[in-house]
Amino acid sequence: MTHRQLSLNAFIYPTGHHEASWRHPGSAPERIYDVHYFQELARAAEAAKLDAVFFADGPALRTEVRYRPDYGLEPITTLVAMATVTTHLGLIATASTTYYEPYNLARLFSSLDHISGGRAGWNIVTTASDAAAANFGLTDHPDVRQRYARAREFVDATVKLWDSWEDDAVVADKAAGVYADPDKIHRVDVEGEYVSVRGPFNSARSPQGRPVLVQAGSSNDGRDFAAHYAEAIFTAHQRISDAQAFYRDIKLRAADAGRNPDHVKILPGLSPFLGATEAEAQELHREFNELTIVEYGLGQLQKMGRIDVSGLDLDAVVPAELFAGAGDITDNDNSRRLVFAKIVEREQPTLRQLLHKLAGARGHNVVAGTPVQIADIIEEWFTRGAADGFNIMPPQYPQGLEAFTSTVVPILQERGLFRTEYTGTTLRDHYGLTRPESQYARTFASSGTA
Repeated sequence: MTHRQLSLNAFIYPTGHHEASWRHPGSAPERIYDVHYFQELARAAEAAKLDAVFFADGPALRTEVRYRPDYGLEPITTLVAMATVTTHLGLIATASTTYYEPYNLARLFSSLDHISGGRAGWNIVTTASDAAAANFGLTDHPDVRQRYARAREFVDATVKLWDSWEDDAVVADKAAGVYADPDKIHRVDVEGEYVSVRGPFNSARSPQGRPVLVQAGSSNDGRDFAAHYAEAIFTAHQRISDAQAFYRDIKLRAADAGRNPDHVKILPGLSPFLGATEAEAQELHREFNELTIVEYGLGQLQKMGRIDVSGLDLDAVVPAELFAGAGDITDNDNSRRLVFAKIVEREQPTLRQLLHKLAGARGHNVVAGTPVQIADIIEEWFTRGAADGFNIMPPQYPQGLEAFTSTVVPILQERGLFRTEYTGTTLRDHYGLTRPESQYARTFASSGTA
């Protein structure tokens, strides 16, 4: 029996996940458009044998850019550059099913998978931004039901495109003058309510067969979608009990959908402030929070929590009724709103305290402690059915990544929880996922037709 191992990704946010990271001494906001900077981060992540780097993204400028640098470079392009300086590191990019078409997105990720030798992953999002709609000539943004309905058709069509060349379609017989067998290249003929594409794809199947499908979202629609499609799920939880409930729910849903639950990796976000002592780590966290800008934090809280706090005193306790109807971990329409609601219910913070609580990683779990303490948290969640691994969200780049990889990773390796060397070359290898067969190979082998 194979020993279960952690999966660890480095979640890239150019200057760091704490909203004030760009203001901290040692940060380099002037480098967020410098490809060499991202290549350095990729090399550091690969040296630590991490599974992957992950980029979030959105097709609109955040209005809060006055107070914090936005994502600058387009992630798939950036990951191609990072692929050229690494050999094993997985490369995961976010792309929206609402504002792409299946054929062009299939080409982008297939190209990344070919160029990297099988290390691509697609973080599937539906996008929830009116600003994005305006950038694509739409007067308003589709509602959540329409977005997820389109996402299902979109992913089905994209996977069919990737599968439309069977693995042995390329013959490359120079003597016979035959490059590819057209009987093993198939039209997909998708005609849905939201997307249509004829196919076939215009390139051979990529090294992984298909890029790894990733999803980030814990709402009702998000969990249902993830159970049917996702091979890795990024999620946000503050407490182990909530993470365990989510973990059980997703694994059961995946099994009900006819999938192997072990092939769905649950990876919560974790943002560690590290110090030689716990007091030193907490002081570092306090130092970052003192650099926050109230206007930015209020904007984030109102947008992500879908609440109005304009009339509240910063030093008054946040009324719990602001989050009425937030639901629970397995029944909610806005998972991040639920995270905020649970913090308010449990800790009864002032508005200022809540802003500081969320400043570190937008509702993901922020912890301050020694390397051993952080390793203990990771081990507890991993061994007690709360996580298959973590999306590590350093409060500051590059220092936070270096601190984690140089102090926490060695402890996890000593405990036998994390690899000391890569045992495979693809992202599927790292996650322990099988390489999927082309659905057309199965279909036509069983029917005897081409």
